[in-house]
Amino acid sequence: MARVLTAGHVNWDVTLALDRLPRPDGESLVTAQYRSGGGSAANVAVALAGLDVETSVIGSVGDDENGLLVRRELDDAGVGIDGLATVADAVTSVKYLLIADDGEVAMLGNDGVNEAVGPEDVDSERVRSVDHLHLTSQRPETAARLAEIAADAGVPVSFDPGRRLPDRDFSRTFELADLVFCNDREAAAVADLAESLAADCTVVVKRGADGAAALDAEETWHHAGFGVDPVDTSGAGDAFAAGFLAARLDDADRERALTVGNACGALAAERTGARTDLSWGEVEDVLGE
Repeated sequence: MARVLTAGHVNWDVTLALDRLPRPDGESLVTAQYRSGGGSAANVAVALAGLDVETSVIGSVGDDENGLLVRRELDDAGVGIDGLATVADAVTSVKYLLIADDGEVAMLGNDGVNEAVGPEDVDSERVRSVDHLHLTSQRPETAARLAEIAADAGVPVSFDPGRRLPDRDFSRTFELADLVFCNDREAAAVADLAESLAADCTVVVKRGADGAAALDAEETWHHAGFGVDPVDTSGAGDAFAAGFLAARLDDADRERALTVGNACGALAAERTGARTDLSWGEVEDVLGE
């Protein structure tokens, strides 16, 4: 069984289903409310665990009730939490996901401790012991340290920088990444960093309902995606990344990995909340296998 270490944000999510996103001086109706663990590093870890990948996570939570719930959820999902730090007298980061009936999404967050792990806190042996390192949004210097340890040990690195990419300097991590995930909006920022990318790096662009594409210096692969009626797209990108990685770790080529990734993203979009539990049986149903 492949071993993957994910590192980055581990949050508690509050999802509010709305009739529409609020406008200035306007009002929206809350039609439903859901609470669960979140954060890209944790979301990918849970999805990978469901796809029979041995997974552990590096991140940080507070010693409050939400932090306890996050740790319990991850442990119950089969994700290793030895690398999940608990910060004393601190609050776990909470993200408020606003999901409109038309699929439009907005996000709010508090100033919690999901970036408490610094480069000096990284356990080098934990990184060297895995088959793959997946990085998500976090302190740039921490991401760089993790990538440097992995690269030195010959451990492949994937990186999904997330929404804050334009505001943070992740250039060192891009230099060491073998695989970069981004959405259409983030792709422009990644293109601006093209000179920082390794020559053999593969960039995967997640396009939601329009599928996804993977490109390297020589070739581009496309998959059109699967037609679904989206309920909540907030965790679809993390589910896609998990599916793509699981397929590649099973020696699938890029075309097959795009297909599996899109199937996982479609499953996530049909469910409420950013956290998606996946299984190969469900993926095969989408693929008609």
